[in-house]
Amino acid sequence: MTDKIKKYESIGSCGIDCGLCPRFHTKGNSACPGCGGLNFKDKHPSCGVLSCCAVKNGFEVCSECMDYPCKRFETENVHYDSFVTHQKMFANLDFIKDNGIEQFIENQKIRTNILSDLLSNYDDGRSKSFYCIGCALLPIDKLQEVHEFANNLDRDKELKERIKVLKDFLLIVARFLDIELKLHQKK
Repeated sequence: MTDKIKKYESIGSCGIDCGLCPRFHTKGNSACPGCGGLNFKDKHPSCGVLSCCAVKNGFEVCSECMDYPCKRFETENVHYDSFVTHQKMFANLDFIKDNGIEQFIENQKIRTNILSDLLSNYDDGRSKSFYCIGCALLPIDKLQEVHEFANNLDRDKELKERIKVLKDFLLIVARFLDIELKLHQKK
């Protein structure tokens, strides 16, 4: 199927924050179109959550359903791993349930715009996942502070040095908030 299945591919039906995933921001064939995005079925195996939520019931996300959270979250092992965009899936779904998907998308746009700027101006080819993690986990106000800090870095300094200073600052902000900005390994 080459059509879009959902209006907002940047948020997974299950609450995964696709718009802040490194694969969503990848160029080339390995790029992910996001949940229900163009050519989704060419990139991903069949997804029972997407099928139930969007195809069968016409919802963008599961929390729009009266049965949320349903047994599907238990029986299909819906992404209970440590991948960063999965860590906030229930918080995302609950936010959407309480505030609406449009408000979530507006907040997510702030995050994705900052991420895009960081990737355009402060990526050494090895920083994408780190920036994605930071943009996904930091509160928006702190993320905006980090972005302002990045924009105020001395442009006369070498890019490599600016990247190091920015990453160190991101880590300091995260530690202060007791947020870990590392990819977790499955045990």
